[in-house]
Amino acid sequence: MSKKMDGLLKSIEPKLRIYRRDFHRHAEPGWGEYRTASIVARRLTELGYTVKLGREVIDEKSRMALPSEETMEQQYSRALSEGAVIEYAEKMRGGFTGVVGEIANGDGPVIGFRFDLDAVEMEEKGDEEHVPYREGFFSIHREAMHSCGHDGHASIGLGVAEVLSALRAELRGTIRLIFQPAEEGVRGARAMVEAGVVDDVDYMFGMHIGARARSTGEFFCGTGGFLATSKFDAFFYGFPTHAGFDPQEGKNALLSAATAVINLHAIPRHGGGGTRINVGKMSAGTGRNVIPAEAHLVIETRGADSELNSYMKKYAEKIIKSAAEMHGNTYSIIQMGEAESADSDDELMAKVYTIAGAHSIFPKLRKEKADLGGSEDFTHMMKRVKEKGGKAAYLMLGSELKGNHHTARFDFDESILISGVKILSLIALELS
Repeated sequence: MSKKMDGLLKSIEPKLRIYRRDFHRHAEPGWGEYRTASIVARRLTELGYTVKLGREVIDEKSRMALPSEETMEQQYSRALSEGAVIEYAEKMRGGFTGVVGEIANGDGPVIGFRFDLDAVEMEEKGDEEHVPYREGFFSIHREAMHSCGHDGHASIGLGVAEVLSALRAELRGTIRLIFQPAEEGVRGARAMVEAGVVDDVDYMFGMHIGARARSTGEFFCGTGGFLATSKFDAFFYGFPTHAGFDPQEGKNALLSAATAVINLHAIPRHGGGGTRINVGKMSAGTGRNVIPAEAHLVIETRGADSELNSYMKKYAEKIIKSAAEMHGNTYSIIQMGEAESADSDDELMAKVYTIAGAHSIFPKLRKEKADLGGSEDFTHMMKRVKEKGGKAAYLMLGSELKGNHHTARFDFDESILISGVKILSLIALELS
């Protein structure tokens, strides 16, 4: 590593904490990251990147599980009041909160890095043991909290942007930094993929803080075990009547929903690999003496690969249809999110392992793949890059955690942010 890069890293490290704490304090949920994304876009522009954003990098028809127009307008207005950069934010209005920054230096590979922006839709809880609470960067938005580390991911992305901008003369080819909205619920990546942002990428990287790497100084050079998943909502529509006077005239949507729940969890598992289903929420009815006219189920399926997940989803759709018909109701199914199965490329993992080892960045460098055992919509990018002849890997940056992911007291070790910047910058420099 050059003295110039070493000096850059030392100067950048304090900024990473500032970025992270600012993003954490102003946590924004998926498709509403106007403040976060506009700050990212401004910084990339300042660093000399060619910046595309909004509809340029988001395919409108491929977005899933959007908030209502009213909610998005409220989020937009709030972001402006809290320091969003209007010249960028206005181009994202209506839920187009993606940003892509690119620098190029002659012929060479296209190297892509994905950083997610969104917070989890939950309320942060705190006391003096919770660092964000104690040190004053606790989320000011009750409905959103960075309880999965995306505030750290976005901060690492800005750090990488600064390093590579300063070392641009040492690069060959193109660096593309992709700041993605709505990873939570696996909703956002497909819309960026369908907009073409990774179609020409030769090497594609995603990275997550923590996950299966729960020790500071630990680093996995690749990840497998991505479960394909489908997130969808089922709605049943019946007809209300008085439960005492003329119940026979009603069409009970709740009965259809209840029938569906029991049978969804009874779907036979598949001998080809792991399959899962969960009904996470059921709501129906308006009162004790009214036949319920509407019911709503929140459902997800998963499979060890995309084919197995498809088996679960198709079976679930059949059950929902039959449950509606059984009680004389109609129904609809709305897709809310999805991710593919995927695997990190072995050859690319080996290159990352060599780079990390040569620079002695991580005392606990792992050559084996981490087993995610969950879902991530970065798999859409991995799949498209592979289809186009490129390679992709998903890295894991270890950190001691306070609270598990997606819990109200989640926090990570901020000292690892600079290690994330260092490894990704070195990967860019040595693969270009």
